[in-house]
Amino acid sequence: MNVPLPIDAISTAQLSSIKAQLDLVLMAIEALTGMGSDAVLAAAQDLQLKQTLSDRVGLWRLRQSSPLRKGQGRKKLDIDEARALVLVVCHLASGHHHSIRQAVARLEQLTAKGEAPHRAAVLGDYLDNFNNMYCDRMADPVPETEKLAQLSLRLLIDLLFYSAPGGERQLWLALLDRSKG
Repeated sequence: MNVPLPIDAISTAQLSSIKAQLDLVLMAIEALTGMGSDAVLAAAQDLQLKQTLSDRVGLWRLRQSSPLRKGQGRKKLDIDEARALVLVVCHLASGHHHSIRQAVARLEQLTAKGEAPHRAAVLGDYLDNFNNMYCDRMADPVPETEKLAQLSLRLLIDLLFYSAPGGERQLWLALLDRSKG
């Protein structure tokens, strides 16, 4: 990935935010596609990132580094691991581009009609999966249902951009921008 990243300019707080955002994006693609750690590890192998993401335990520890997670703090996320996760997320999103595009198109249709997203099967399943994963994995307090739904739908739309050519750059820029606020 040829995205310049001023490592010295990233504070501990920003890195913490990046860890949380990466975990949420991974959770969104998992919620939509039903994939699990095997798919993440296969993507890492496809991208020749086996050194960074070699096994389920290592991946679990890496994801547990998110400050939003229950029992977080077991492993620190470094810049190379963050870069690897960005590549993996975008690789996975690219592989599921058609599904992501269909879900976002359905969301747009329902929004234009003023209908609730959960009325479409694909979006209802996605929202339920994301909500369940969030409640199971993340530390309390869990946001109210409406805020969690808004977060999951924003992440779904973001996945469309990350699945496109140049998605890695889009994700890095989003991570850096969101980490500043």
